[in-house]
Amino acid sequence: MKAYRLLTEEDTAAFCHKVTQALAKGWELHGSPAYAHDPATGKMRCAQAVVKEVEGEYSPEMKLGQL
Repeated sequence: MKAYRLLTEEDTAAFCHKVTQALAKGWELHGSPAYAHDPATGKMRCAQAVVKEVEGEYSPEMKLGQL
């Protein structure tokens, strides 16, 4: 099964660390990153999709961050 996650964070080093941690756990980048202004906070936000092949069947109870 292919698992999918969309990582998001404010445009800080925390976003890069979040993506780097996912890559270290075997996730792969999927598509290009996105960058947008959040008018509610006045800050820029980043997003990056990642995918990973895992064993088993999909369940809504899965903790994707723990794969």
